[in-house]
Amino acid sequence: MSVVAIVGRPNVGKSTLFNRILGTRRAIVEDFPGVTRDRNYARITRYGTPFVLIDTGGFEPASEDHLLAQMREQSRLAIEEADVILFVVDARQGLTPSDEDVAAMLRRSEKPVLYVVNKVDGFSQEAAAGEFFALGGDRLFSVSAEHGRGMDDLIEALLEALPASAKNDALAEDETRLAVIGRPNVGKSSLINRMIGAERLVANPTAGTTRDSIDTPFAYNKKRYVLIDTAGIRRKGRVQEKLEKYSVIQSLKAMERAHVVLVVLDAEEGVTDQDLTVAGYALERGRAVILVVNKWDLVEKDQGTMKKFTENVRRAFKFLPFAPIVFVSALSGQRVSKIMGEVERVSVEFNRQVPTSALNKVLEEAVISHAPPMVQGKRLKFYYMTQTGVRPPSFVVFGNHAAGVHFSYERYLANKLREAFGFNGCPIRLTFRNRGGRE
Repeated sequence: MSVVAIVGRPNVGKSTLFNRILGTRRAIVEDFPGVTRDRNYARITRYGTPFVLIDTGGFEPASEDHLLAQMREQSRLAIEEADVILFVVDARQGLTPSDEDVAAMLRRSEKPVLYVVNKVDGFSQEAAAGEFFALGGDRLFSVSAEHGRGMDDLIEALLEALPASAKNDALAEDETRLAVIGRPNVGKSSLINRMIGAERLVANPTAGTTRDSIDTPFAYNKKRYVLIDTAGIRRKGRVQEKLEKYSVIQSLKAMERAHVVLVVLDAEEGVTDQDLTVAGYALERGRAVILVVNKWDLVEKDQGTMKKFTENVRRAFKFLPFAPIVFVSALSGQRVSKIMGEVERVSVEFNRQVPTSALNKVLEEAVISHAPPMVQGKRLKFYYMTQTGVRPPSFVVFGNHAAGVHFSYERYLANKLREAFGFNGCPIRLTFRNRGGRE
């Protein structure tokens, strides 16, 4: 998936532009510089061509202020990750030396740059925008991110500038891609080396050794797989200057390309909030998930240790009750061989297709066992169900009041599908539509 970075000096309207492209108010917007200090990112799907959009803190090339230096480093990281850059300047303030410094740096990146002159709310700003041609762009996009003025032309140019996707599921239906995801220093690279039996990746006890996603093709039981190692995902506030260049975007892009996600946990540290966040990313993207508890050899054990740890994991990952749990040691190789067995089983479920007749039998029995609730004085009715896709298994249920289906009843139907057909290790997507087709 392509990445688009929004960069520019503080207070030129980058976050407002981010929100305008996203279509919702997600980035904090205030009328003073420095509000956005870290990279903010979102997956954009509303234009037909999905891409990841990064909002960054203001870029002040010459400032020695520590906070501004951190913000500058965040912008540099975003530029490194980006396929296309939106360089935002302020029509009201006019061209500044800092704008020229940023433009020079972007030219050195040799990446496509769209020059966006923001805060053009009328003819006077439009006339003054021409001075920004001095930055070297052959086209300027005069916009008002706050009011939406000029956005259609900018979006059209942005979509044209996006590179063709390098990966396509349709081109590799016979291979299964595994993304190895987790916090820094949980042993992801060591685990991959142990799984494929070679020192393919640099493994180092220093957190953050891996900075890019690395693909490793291999075969298992005469089937093709690709292991994707990723940089550790760490809270954005922990990413500091040149010391820690962990790329959240690279990990999210790895999930986009993956079919199965191995979420690696540290047995010594237990489950952390960041582990839950990482797993949540995988669930949001509809990926099959396996929870891999690494460094199990370092835990003091008795007869009930694994059972107790499993209960704690299940309680913490209550949104992933279907995910298998594997306890391993990448260092010693203990139980690592069990991972691929789980991957094979989960892959079968991820691609499972169920006949419509069998689905509707389960739907009928589910409704008889637990009738849908009343909505606006009328009983919800479901007429039939059909499967619309795999990876993940996706279903549409047709009824008389799609908007009235409560999430608890949706969860009930999903559980009934699991009881009947399995789908272990992967999410189920249910969509409800009125019989006329409206969701």
